[in-house]
Amino acid sequence: MKVKTILVSQPEPKVENSPYFELQLKHKVKIDFRPFIHVEGVSAKEIRLQKIDLNNYTAIILTSRNAVDHFFRVADEMRFKVPEGLKYFCQSEAIAFYLQKYVVYRKRKIYVGPKDFADLSPLIKKYKDEKFLLPASDQLNADAPITLNALKVDWTPATFYKTVMSDLSDLADVYYDVLAFFSPTGIKSLYKNFPDFEQNNTRIAVFGSTTQKEALDHGLRIDILAPTPETPSMTMALERYITEANKGK
Repeated sequence: MKVKTILVSQPEPKVENSPYFELQLKHKVKIDFRPFIHVEGVSAKEIRLQKIDLNNYTAIILTSRNAVDHFFRVADEMRFKVPEGLKYFCQSEAIAFYLQKYVVYRKRKIYVGPKDFADLSPLIKKYKDEKFLLPASDQLNADAPITLNALKVDWTPATFYKTVMSDLSDLADVYYDVLAFFSPTGIKSLYKNFPDFEQNNTRIAVFGSTTQKEALDHGLRIDILAPTPETPSMTMALERYITEANKGK
């Protein structure tokens, strides 16, 4: 069956040269964007209930832009003056670059990993005597505790924000040829909003093994999978499928 409409369960890209827009133009398909999940900040009061005192930490481990935003939001709510000597360990260059929204980059001690959390190990090991705070979501990736515990450093996880399922009730009578998912919570959100969802002719695209597992656990048929060696991104996987499905259009 041909593909004419796609719903991507993420916010619309803010860059004009997004591959999704190129895909839309090239194949004349309609692509809509709608986050199935969103992030809500945890209040300073709730963080105090986690027995977190920002004065106790000499280093912060940042795994996402959300972690950056909510660390500084909480610091502001607590009227905590972030010390200039605080060390920042960023999981990627993109996160380190985003940190400039809050601090003067050249005046801070910032250490950057290439990509994955485990890649931070050599950097953290050099500063193993620091007291590390890991501000994260309520769905902390297992890589972080495994890596930090193996390094035997003094670290504390704290929930600074939560992943919440969005209200999708306005989509009840809307049909898309393809639904694209990027997290297990996105799949859960689909079923929370539409408990009686039946796949029928809807094609399901998933990104990542945990999303794939969640989809299969719900009995969904997966038609499009990324990343793979041939299609390392969701847009490449979609394009490959559309090219095949829309032959002779």
